[in-house]
Amino acid sequence: MNPMPQISIEKEGHCLRCQHCMAVCPKGAISIFGKNPSDSIPNTNELPSPALMEKLIKNRRSIRRYKKEGVDKELIHHLLETAAYAPTGENDNHVQFTVIDDIEVMAQLREITYNAIAKAGEEGKITDRLSFIYEFAKLWKKPGVDVIFRGAPHIVITSSPEDCATPAQDMVIALSYFEMLAITNGLGTLWDGIFTLALLYIAPQLRQFLGIPENHTIGFAMLFGKPAIKYARSIQSEGIFINTVQPK
Repeated sequence: MNPMPQISIEKEGHCLRCQHCMAVCPKGAISIFGKNPSDSIPNTNELPSPALMEKLIKNRRSIRRYKKEGVDKELIHHLLETAAYAPTGENDNHVQFTVIDDIEVMAQLREITYNAIAKAGEEGKITDRLSFIYEFAKLWKKPGVDVIFRGAPHIVITSSPEDCATPAQDMVIALSYFEMLAITNGLGTLWDGIFTLALLYIAPQLRQFLGIPENHTIGFAMLFGKPAIKYARSIQSEGIFINTVQPK
């Protein structure tokens, strides 16, 4: 038996492009799709301890107050490039990150979004279920209260081609990876469900401003930036639900 990983000729068409064969070779002797094993990151034991991972997860907080300054663009794109390593169904790896890395462009998105919501509300095009978003647009127009974006300097939105195997799951996983990476770099994040709803059901024309392809399913939006608030401790969760399957 050949101890080396291989794909028989008749099964080459079933390759999922996972690159496991290159990753598993201890000598770096296998190349696939023109990739050089020496360009990969060696897998060593230098990983976060279980205690640190637990601390990261339990201390994660939604940030709703941000400093009025942008994050370094190189850092933003480095985080996104790393988050792109998140697993996907059938190894599709087609999740697109639409990011606003410029604080001025973010100001444009904020104004366009509130105007679009206000217009839709005035024309009676917002359902009762989403009428609360129209109220947020009114708050922005008068006292300038930014409920939807919380003054965040940046936003990232995931989308994926509709014909992917598991687009919804892939997009949530990818954004979760981005969030953990952002937090370890001192940034704050917020899963922005309000903007996501507005983009999907109230002002779909924002898709064009953002450059999201028409054949893409939109996943979720996440605000991020330098937090203007620091939490001293974790919460104590009461929402723990575990179903242990017993022998039948």
